[in-house]
Amino acid sequence: MRLSPGRLAEAQRLCRGITEANGRTYALATRLLTPGRRRAVWALYAWARVVDDIVDGPGAADPAAAAGRVRALHAGLRAFLGDPRGDLSGIEPGGREWLVLGAAAHEIRHWGIDPSLIEDFVASMLMDVPGAAEHRDRYADWAQLAEYMWGSAAVIGLQLLPVLGTRVPAAEAAPHAVALGEAFQVTNFLRDVAEDLDRGRIYLPMAEWAAFGVDEAMLADCAARGAATAEVVAAMRHFAAVNRAQYRRADPGVPMLTAPGRQTVRTARVLYGGILDRLAEQGHDPFAGRAVVPPVRRLATALPQAAAASAAVAGSAAGRGLGRLGALLRG
Repeated sequence: MRLSPGRLAEAQRLCRGITEANGRTYALATRLLTPGRRRAVWALYAWARVVDDIVDGPGAADPAAAAGRVRALHAGLRAFLGDPRGDLSGIEPGGREWLVLGAAAHEIRHWGIDPSLIEDFVASMLMDVPGAAEHRDRYADWAQLAEYMWGSAAVIGLQLLPVLGTRVPAAEAAPHAVALGEAFQVTNFLRDVAEDLDRGRIYLPMAEWAAFGVDEAMLADCAARGAATAEVVAAMRHFAAVNRAQYRRADPGVPMLTAPGRQTVRTARVLYGGILDRLAEQGHDPFAGRAVVPPVRRLATALPQAAAASAAVAGSAAGRGLGRLGALLRG
């Protein structure tokens, strides 16, 4: 099933709105892309966000309903992709979800994205839903967490590879895309310790916490007091060091991308590194407030990458658009 040109344009506008409202780092980074690639990132982000909102939103209070809704969306996407397992009966025709699924399916087909990556993403999302067979809310070690991050983060990097384009065989860039997706995810875990704890989840490995004398009771006490203990701070410093090492393993993949995808990923990489810097500035205390990169710093990061991307595609419509972005950021 495919959307008509008019409905596809409507769906793309909706996906853009979802991205800009919820993913400030991604929305800013995508401004460096050419229009077709930008629309693809919007659609893929919106699909992931719609699922994530079911898992973490108000509907998650009813785990059985949340799991059922995730599966219904997955069946709907399969239907748009022409998969015989697909089923659109649970999706309101013309509604918000229907449009997002149609836009995502269009981009998956257009860019030749492996549908098995979607399957793995859904499996990880169900791991966050209590009552689902896949559910897990604690991770013993990094190996166990990697099973979750494969679907929640690594496959996102792999989905984006054909969209961003590579200057080397895709298989050569793939391990770095996986590493970067996982690094982004761990940064999210570090930033969201308090928020995830409130949802009953602890993503960072329990064995690593224990090595610094931290257990669930201590984390709960820190959340209640709004301040970390010395043990929690020491553990967070360790996790941040691990995360920075993950970025170093991923970084060689950035030059493997074509422009302006290369500048887009570099922007996102620096911005996520900025979250770690903000966490350090607040004493590696995840209970002192959410570590957020200020807008001025985000723009200062994007500007030189916009200039580089504009130069790389000079003379094209994309280059002119990127040049306008550079002027906007300077103003």
